[in-house]
Amino acid sequence: MVALGALSLLGSGPSPTEMVRAPATAIVTPGYWDDACKHLSKRDRVMKKLIPQFGEARLQSRGDAFTTLARSIVGQQISVKAAQSVWDRFTALLPAPPRRLAPDGVLALDRPTMRSAGLSARKCEYLRDLAAHFDSGLVHVREWQAMDDDAIIDELVAIRGIGRWTAEMFLIFHLLRPNVMPLDDLGLIKGISVNYFSGEPVTRAEAREVGEAWAPFKSVATWYVWRSLDPLPVEY
Repeated sequence: MVALGALSLLGSGPSPTEMVRAPATAIVTPGYWDDACKHLSKRDRVMKKLIPQFGEARLQSRGDAFTTLARSIVGQQISVKAAQSVWDRFTALLPAPPRRLAPDGVLALDRPTMRSAGLSARKCEYLRDLAAHFDSGLVHVREWQAMDDDAIIDELVAIRGIGRWTAEMFLIFHLLRPNVMPLDDLGLIKGISVNYFSGEPVTRAEAREVGEAWAPFKSVATWYVWRSLDPLPVEY
C-alpha cells in the first residue's frame, strides 16, 4: 500500500491504514455522507467517477478520544503488527478487569513498567503527557463538538508526540469533521497527482486548489482519494 502519511514525530506520523487497528466497539458514521457524495459528484468530475466505485462504504469512528490518541502514539514509526503487539502488552499492565485505558491509569504506571511493554522512553513520555493533558482538563473533550477545527488542533499539538498531521487525522476519523484537508499527507498528494494530474508531481498549492472544489466536504473527498490508492477501508 502507498504510504498515506509522512513519518515524523513533529507532525506527520504513520498513514491511516498503518495505525493500530481499533478494537471492536460501537461504530459511528457521518450523517452528512450522502449529501456530501451528491455535492462532490456535482462539483468534481473525478469524484463523480470515484464515489460509485466504493458502494455504501463510508468513514467510520469508534472508540474514545484518549484511547484513539494513545494508540496513534504507540503506532508511530513501527509496523501495524509491532504496534499491535506493544499495545496488547501495554494494556495488559492495566488492572483487570476491565483493563480500560484511562488517563489516571497511565499516570499510575511508572516508566520502567511502561518500558517493559516495549515502549521507547520517548513514547512513555508522550503517553504520560497525553494522560496529564486529559487528566488536568487541558484538553476540553466535552467542548470539542462546539469548537472549530483549528482550536482543537491547537489543543492537540500542545501534547508531546502529537503534530498537526495526527491532529487532522483525529478530526477526520474520530470527530468526523467534514471539511479537513491534510496537505501534509503524502497519500493525499499522491492520489491528487494520480487522479487529477495524470501522475505528474503536484505541489501543495496545486493540491489546495483542487480541494477548493471539495468544500465543505474536503474530508469526504480526501477519504475517496485514499480509497483510490488502496481499496481497503482507511481506519484510524
